[in-house]
Amino acid sequence: MAMTDTAPASLPGDSIDLGPPGQPLACYRALPTSGGASRPLLLVHSVNAAASAGELRPLHEHYGRLRPVYAPDLPGFGRSDRSARDYTPRLMTDALHRVLDAIEREHGPGPVDALALSLGCEFLARAAVERPQSLRSIALVSPTGFSGRRRRRGPPGSTLQVRWLYRALSRPRVGEPLFRVLTRPAVIRYFLRRTFGSRHIDEALWALDVATARAPGAWRAPVAFLSAGLFSGDVNTLYEALRLPVWMCHGTRGDFTDYRGRDSVEGCPNWRFQVFDGGAIPWFEDAAGFIRAYDEVLAALDREDAPHPSPTLSRP
Repeated sequence: MAMTDTAPASLPGDSIDLGPPGQPLACYRALPTSGGASRPLLLVHSVNAAASAGELRPLHEHYGRLRPVYAPDLPGFGRSDRSARDYTPRLMTDALHRVLDAIEREHGPGPVDALALSLGCEFLARAAVERPQSLRSIALVSPTGFSGRRRRRGPPGSTLQVRWLYRALSRPRVGEPLFRVLTRPAVIRYFLRRTFGSRHIDEALWALDVATARAPGAWRAPVAFLSAGLFSGDVNTLYEALRLPVWMCHGTRGDFTDYRGRDSVEGCPNWRFQVFDGGAIPWFEDAAGFIRAYDEVLAALDREDAPHPSPTLSRP
């Protein structure tokens, strides 16, 4: 089966299908023609009613000129499979494993850098714990799991799913009409303004969100999200288990500004933090400022990875 071409392409340029037969997993790939850094970069979008890899567009466009960049549409979103199946953190994490497998096939086994947005951070953290050899660093932008004071340290692989709510919403006569209401153009604009913390949003992202929400089956993964089935019950255990370098950042405006729970990892030497004056998706408001900050993180890692000259032994 080909990728879901009833949905618009989330990003321009080359795309490949990394899914198993009959369940396409669309991944947008940028390969610089010459020069630049050779270490690949993986970009992971968030989860909401109209999510897609298009949420990473400024980063995909910028870094795609400098290094190999891979940005999948997670299962249930964009041009990936939207069929009736269980949309869970496990499914999303396995999709990232498929992308990492593809990167290793194309570029060798060296570890990659990865960046995720919002709920996508939970899937990336799980992948990093499960295969630390494949990732050099991860950037968590506006990550879930740190709001309030209560942390999620449930059984491994558990979720926050409200089962009765999921049973109700997974019925097409209930979930599909609700989804259509939540993805009306004016409603999508409302939620984007809350995400940006401003009336000024990225209009191209809004248009993509409106269009991708019209694809057949687009309601299925979002009802798993609405019933909390895509939130990991053990996410703080995962965050605290990370041993690779982690850069966590967030904004000061909008609905995603409560990160009091980050004190659970502030004492970890591999974590560093940064706050941007803006909303939850900083590269749409100040792409140059965000890229400059992320480049500083990557440059520091490059310096640490660089071979150090051996000291010269002088004769007595």
